[in-house]
Amino acid sequence: MKFAFSTNAYLRFPFDEACRRIAALGYDGLELMADVPHAWPAHLPLATKNAIRASMKANGLTFSNVNAFMMNAISDHRQAYWYPSFIEPDEHYRRVRIDHTKRALTLCKELGAPHITTEPGGPLLPGQSRQQAVDLFVEILKPLAEHAFREGVMLLIEPEPGLLLETTDQYLEVADKVDSPAIGLNFDVGHAYCVSEDIPASIRKAAKHIRHFHFEDIAATRHHHHLIPGHGAIDFAEVLRAIREIGYDGWLTVELYPNVDDPDGAAKEAIEVLKPLLSKVMAE
Repeated sequence: MKFAFSTNAYLRFPFDEACRRIAALGYDGLELMADVPHAWPAHLPLATKNAIRASMKANGLTFSNVNAFMMNAISDHRQAYWYPSFIEPDEHYRRVRIDHTKRALTLCKELGAPHITTEPGGPLLPGQSRQQAVDLFVEILKPLAEHAFREGVMLLIEPEPGLLLETTDQYLEVADKVDSPAIGLNFDVGHAYCVSEDIPASIRKAAKHIRHFHFEDIAATRHHHHLIPGHGAIDFAEVLRAIREIGYDGWLTVELYPNVDDPDGAAKEAIEVLKPLLSKVMAE
């Protein structure tokens, strides 16, 4: 297992500087934000893609993931990055999210990253039943999964509190309906804690679906606010033991986007907590 850091904490830095800082702090990889200011796929010239590749090579980093969840470039008035969602009632606005996801999948292939992560259906809207929303989400995911398969990458769904898919079981329900080898699960440890999941049990249950992990801490209140590991109530040793148990040997990406005022400090503190803990767990 290796640690990566998400560039969504480095909104105030150009990509090349974020890349240099993340590498200097001891991470092996990074999660690229497919959004402004780093890599908004709709307007990304070849020269910029080449510069991203060059920065990664120069700093000895590997892509852990492409984060296509956030859409700050759209900046919907309701919330900065959830909207537009896959379950918007306006099919034309819904298409913005769909097209963004397709472009992100293609960008993922072009950069040599393994997968993208995306939102789990967005919040239910007034007058929208859960079943209607699930049916619509599945209908939209099927052609996106086909596109991911053709591009040779994966589309990972990330359950999140307050959105259509909040839990691991809800993800598994949708994954069964889509039934594609190109669909997988981004297991966000903090999100699972927020919705009171038994995290080790959920990891074991979804083992064959998990392709990537997000790490952040959450307060004992289970309020959805990303904290630096060690600042909340999550037992990361227990989490790492469960991940080891399922034989996962991929990326653990630290996602601390609220820390835009001091991303270096957050990234440094996180790896200083997690890296020795991983070594200890692996030696047990």
